[in-house]
Amino acid sequence: MGPPRGAHVLDGIAIASGLGVGLIVGITGVGGGSLMTPLLLSVFKLSPAVAIGTDLFFASLTKMSGSVAHARHGHVNWAIVRRMLMGSIPASIATIALMHQTGITKGWASALTFSLGIALLLTAVVVAFKQSWQPLGLRLERWIPESRKPALMLALGLVLGVLVSLSSIGAGAIGATLILLIHPRMEARDIVGTDIAHAVPLTLVAGIGHASLGNVDWSLLVSLLIGSLPGIWLGAQLTRRLPDGVVRSLLCVSLLMAGWKVIH
Repeated sequence: MGPPRGAHVLDGIAIASGLGVGLIVGITGVGGGSLMTPLLLSVFKLSPAVAIGTDLFFASLTKMSGSVAHARHGHVNWAIVRRMLMGSIPASIATIALMHQTGITKGWASALTFSLGIALLLTAVVVAFKQSWQPLGLRLERWIPESRKPALMLALGLVLGVLVSLSSIGAGAIGATLILLIHPRMEARDIVGTDIAHAVPLTLVAGIGHASLGNVDWSLLVSLLIGSLPGIWLGAQLTRRLPDGVVRSLLCVSLLMAGWKVIH
């Protein structure tokens, strides 16, 4: 467990961290989990379990407004969301139930840390090759007929449910990329909206599960949210002024370094 932070509800460093992550999320669209969890480990010295639980609530609350906005604009494919949730929610509940059954042992701590590192490295690869995924998905279409896609989306939900519950990462960039591979002809805005609409209930369920294990630092979460919510708005305003390639390159380097550090 990290040091108690109950007396620092409005911690300046936490607010600044939330603002920084919010800015990057607003600019790049990459889920905050891939940035926030390493920050919670390195700067705030939380244990992996508490960092993951705190980030899950952070992710669900910061993505809620985005999900509502996308739904209002008709950018959510609800059939895909329902199919993914049929896999991800049971998988998340089963993963948390297993943690309850066994307790957070050293084995679980190692599994959480390893899952976090792998998820960070996968996210870095996804971001680095962002432009390649749609052409690859179009080439795969001949092997993935429409009749198989519902089952594939359910399987994708199962994988994401476990990965998100173990690492707090995966519902954002990884989820969107896998949706794109299976549905390469979807509009980019619909992929983003569908991915966010799926991520909100998944991260909330996983977050509640971790909270039931005592793995959430509530006072720190409040400070992070105070910074992140305006940060996301500012980041969205800056999107048009910063070269996408530069931002993506810096983000990839940060994710690779964080992932490598976590695993080692």
